[in-house]
Amino acid sequence: MKMATLRALNEARNAKRAVVLATWLDTGEERLIGLDEPVEESISAAVAEAFAHDRSTTVEVDGRDLFLNVFNPPLRLVVIGAVHVAQPLATLAQTVGYDVTIVDPRRAWSDPARFPGIRVLNTWPDDALKTLELDHRTAVATLTHDPKIDDPALHIALRAPVFYVGSLGSRRTHAKRLDRLHEAGFSTTETDRINAPIGLDIGARSHAEIALSVMAEVVAAQHGKL
Repeated sequence: MKMATLRALNEARNAKRAVVLATWLDTGEERLIGLDEPVEESISAAVAEAFAHDRSTTVEVDGRDLFLNVFNPPLRLVVIGAVHVAQPLATLAQTVGYDVTIVDPRRAWSDPARFPGIRVLNTWPDDALKTLELDHRTAVATLTHDPKIDDPALHIALRAPVFYVGSLGSRRTHAKRLDRLHEAGFSTTETDRINAPIGLDIGARSHAEIALSVMAEVVAAQHGKL
């Protein structure tokens, strides 16, 4: 790898920008491709898949092999609401490699002692999400059932490039949620991004089981299985 390429790659990784290092295997010619950078049609689908599935690959272009080495920022889970389900959910998310942030403006819930080793933000979700720079490696789960807390988070998440949005609540609760979002100007296409009731249907009952169903759905979305 050329020193100039290495420096640019390290700068991108330090800034947590997603890039693909594309290298022609016959000549060693190389270039960095950013997430939103236009590329030739012949490799655009392969580059998009590498970013989406965090999977490096070799593609053949006009009889030549091009190696696409993907460097994605870390996976993140932003949990809105430091409720009981959030505790096992945070643990499960860390276990499978996610950086976790808990957001809850209610001090009684957002006590850091309840989430050892987890980043906890005692602030309103709209303020928090504006600083977290939601990207294609981020999942957002709203868990409070409180529109004053969950809705502002959804307003931002639904118009960000996050790969997953999920909301806790019954079908009736979600129907009311959709009404509020549509009244706020969100389209059906936008609100269809919400996975609700949150989590895969595994018959979950306990907080730990609900957390498992949520994390399973997040991982499924990460791998394009929803």
